[in-house]
Amino acid sequence: MRDGLVGSARRPFGGARAAEPAGFAEIDEGVLWVGVVLLLIGLVMVYSASVAFAEGSKFTGNRAHFFLVRHALSLALGFLAAYVAFRIPMATWQRFALPLFLVGVVLLVLVLIPGIGKSVNGARRWIPLGIINMQPSELMKLFALLYAADYTVRKAAVMHSFKQGFLPMAGAMIFVGWLLLREPDMGAFVVIVAIAIGVLFLGGMNARLFFGLLVLLLASFALLIAFSDYRRQRIIGFMDPWSDAFGKGYQLSHALIAFGRGEWFGVGLGASVEKLFYLPEAHTDFLLAVIAEELGLVGVLAIIFMFFWLVRRAIQIGRQALALERTFAALVAQGIALWLGVQTLINMGVNMGILPTKGLTLPLMSFGGTGILMNCVALAVLLRVDYENRRLMRGLKT
Repeated sequence: MRDGLVGSARRPFGGARAAEPAGFAEIDEGVLWVGVVLLLIGLVMVYSASVAFAEGSKFTGNRAHFFLVRHALSLALGFLAAYVAFRIPMATWQRFALPLFLVGVVLLVLVLIPGIGKSVNGARRWIPLGIINMQPSELMKLFALLYAADYTVRKAAVMHSFKQGFLPMAGAMIFVGWLLLREPDMGAFVVIVAIAIGVLFLGGMNARLFFGLLVLLLASFALLIAFSDYRRQRIIGFMDPWSDAFGKGYQLSHALIAFGRGEWFGVGLGASVEKLFYLPEAHTDFLLAVIAEELGLVGVLAIIFMFFWLVRRAIQIGRQALALERTFAALVAQGIALWLGVQTLINMGVNMGILPTKGLTLPLMSFGGTGILMNCVALAVLLRVDYENRRLMRGLKT
């Protein structure tokens, strides 16, 4: 298998001992607590960013705590789902990788059917389930990751072949991408493609095929932008938001104002001005801008550091699994690193004006029921990989 993203993995964690003391904790407390801290900071900031909007909206019944309660419910469901996910062995995840992927495809089809899928602001991305709305694209991020990892393991002997190794997976991803673009959900499409390609590369895809695929993807993205007026307008607005600060550049200009007002230490928790009906989607896509305004550069750097540590730790866990010859588990752990890393980079880049405006939430923090739930499940699966690594190193059954 290709060393890929993490390089050679001869010794776990670059030199850890082959076995751990019998009393050593079998859950990575660092991953657990960093994840919990990000989730709880997200809960506080979602409330701070949404309270004014919730108070003045008929949709929420003018209840100031509307989004706080919904987000807290999502966290509770996320913790429950994470506990269940952690109890599932990685062998079971691998066995059900293909069925879960097919379930995800069916859900992506269902969301496009009028009367089943729910349309909001011109996008049909949700399936109403009583008090909550399910977003299939968020489920597909995990399902595509599991499928790509399982596919890579099964096809390891032919991953260098264009016809046998590359085409079947490319066909599956193209179909998923077509469904996502029908919603449309360009952000989820980019993340899922990044996960799938990253896992294939780490699993040993031929370098020429990989770089050829990158060129093809860049050309495809260029065509998607060229033949879509609203995507072109987003690019134009991103390049110079101040030229049309009340039109195409409205969101980005107010996000930049929020960053500017925050300076070093912020204006104080709850004291943001931009969240007062100036900055759209303040509690979802642009939560980082509110964090920057209220907690300042120091607060933003703390968030960046925690995400960086979490992604790096996920890569290390994958490296350890690889050293223990657990290829599927290694690819899943590194795929989770790609998922969290790519989505975080895109969201932060959008908030800071480095990337074009795109509807993609900040993992573990932004408001969004299905997204939060699946982020919790992803962390639980990562903890499961590490848990099984530790048990194997102690000579115990997983």
